Amino acid sequence: MAVRTILHYPDPRLREKALPVAEINATIKQLVDGMAETMYAAPGVGLAATQIGEPHRIFVIDTAGEDEPSDLKVFINPEIVASDGKITWEEGCLSFPSVTEDIDRKARVRVRAQDREGKAFELDAEGLLAVAVQHELDHLDGVLMIDHMGALKKRIVDRKMRRREPQRPQPSR
Repeated sequence: MAVRTILHYPDPRLREKALPVAEINATIKQLVDGMAETMYAAPGVGLAATQIGEPHRIFVIDTAGEDEPSDLKVFINPEIVASDGKITWEEGCLSFPSVTEDIDRKARVRVRAQDREGKAFELDAEGLLAVAVQHELDHLDGVLMIDHMGALKKRIVDRKMRRREPQRPQPSR
């Protein structure tokens, strides 16, 4: 699977709500593999299917440090079933190149999903993993990092991204 083009804000496809995956078949597994390859090439710690124009409830995350072995996690049809605490984390996003902002999130989450093989699992996450799960799940619901910003920062980032957008080369698949 080839590296896919990551959509950048203000692309309207980033606002589309992803649909549940009914069956985990070869096509979905190929999509997951391509998403992982795209995320690593970016490089990033997470990528939602909607960020590459695929309307499926899937995201991938790898929060391993540079000196650690890869720890790819695949989430198909994810849902947060419990959360508590509060944390503020400086987040970035592959759909908002060179933009970072402190975002308030839940400190701990329990997420229920299916893995690449369709096996159901629950995962308790905190720290960067909890933040990444919430960030990527937001993408699947059409919610973007900019939606968590204050009004002034939102206007600044919106202008910056809109000025940048026409200069971006058009993707080829």
